[in-house]
Amino acid sequence: MRSNSNPRLPLPQPRFRHGILSLCLLLVALPLFADSFYIAAGRPDGIALLAPPPVPGSAEEAADLASARAVFKGRTPAEEARAKKDASLSLFLFAPAIGPGFQPGKLPRTEELFDRVKKDIAEAINIPKDHWKRQRPYQLDNELSLGAPEKSYSYPSGHSTRGTVYALVLAEVFPEKKEAILNIGRVIGWDRVLIGKHFPTDIQAGRVLAQAIFRDLVASPAFQHDLAQAKAEAHGAGVVER
Repeated sequence: MRSNSNPRLPLPQPRFRHGILSLCLLLVALPLFADSFYIAAGRPDGIALLAPPPVPGSAEEAADLASARAVFKGRTPAEEARAKKDASLSLFLFAPAIGPGFQPGKLPRTEELFDRVKKDIAEAINIPKDHWKRQRPYQLDNELSLGAPEKSYSYPSGHSTRGTVYALVLAEVFPEKKEAILNIGRVIGWDRVLIGKHFPTDIQAGRVLAQAIFRDLVASPAFQHDLAQAKAEAHGAGVVER
């Protein structure tokens, strides 16, 4: 009888097959996390976390709009100029609290940390905005129009959320400047009411969402690793004024 010149190859051993399966699963999962550094998709759930904004046409909305009008009309030229500057959401808006050494290009690890945070938190802000689709104050009252219109919805305020998150993270990097840093974060949010872009309730909702985002950030080992590097870099560079 003629022998088989192509005998069957031995089957992979169980451990080897397990390794191949794990590798395949990892390769499939990588695209899911490619755009996330610290926070899992869908976290935090702003729709479940936040109370809905005032109902359109309700007395509550009217009161919110009256408050927005009063703040808008009572702003000073200096406040308006500050609000327009704060709209940039630059990390270096916090320099007055930290010190003149806090400048672009001087702390690359710190800037990289914030670039990652900025990307990570966008979804958590946009999902509730797109869910409630709240109109902005100037859409209800043309007298509150100032500057270019916004492309996104009003609730919660993205600037308030981001300003608060940035402040909370920077307060970890520079704990000795915590109170001054947090105050700037609050002002960044409130300035959006001064220029007619948001209702006061939008700002409050942004602060609540920011706290939840920050809790998710600090629970991430990757964030803690990058935060530690930012701290070492910042204090090694002597940025903080004593």
